[in-house]
Amino acid sequence: MNAITPAQGAALRRAVIVVALANFAYFFVEFGVARLIGSVALFADSVDFLEDASVNFLVLVALALSARRRAAIGMVLALLLLVPGAATAWMAWQKFQQPVPPAELALSVTGAGALVVNLACAFILLRVRNVAGSLSRAAFLSARNDAFANIAIIAAGIVTFFWASAWPDLAVGVGIFLLNLDAAREVFEAARQEHSSSA
Repeated sequence: MNAITPAQGAALRRAVIVVALANFAYFFVEFGVARLIGSVALFADSVDFLEDASVNFLVLVALALSARRRAAIGMVLALLLLVPGAATAWMAWQKFQQPVPPAELALSVTGAGALVVNLACAFILLRVRNVAGSLSRAAFLSARNDAFANIAIIAAGIVTFFWASAWPDLAVGVGIFLLNLDAAREVFEAARQEHSSSA
């Protein structure tokens, strides 16, 4: 892993602070709506917002560490990417037992708000995604994957409007889980390579 210059470090710090605060703020919005309307997809995505805030905070802390320690934290971040998946599985199991469709308008509008936040975060992180190896890559992948998930949430709301079923919401929840699995794999593999090369 190449050394981080002062200018790169400053740019990455600014980016992750803004992104962490945006994710932390929208977590409360999405979590509240998810609980109100009983949406698996919004619940999983809200936990993902909280996880993204944590990822960016850890990136900020890790910038003061050596390359080897940054790589080790990258492996920890890969595990953090699995947290939303576990939350999704729990909520999906509850929804499967009582398959009541969520309010489609609230689902789509909240998903649209999340999409705006995540696109803004992904754009902010795009220019610094390779500065700190697996750390900044984890932050960027989280924002990128969340944007895809938000588009699916909006679509689930539209489908639910025409077909009153809990299945579109459940399907999106499972999709969010799969996205996080893939991101976790990418980050872990990159961190492991960095850890080996810095030995």
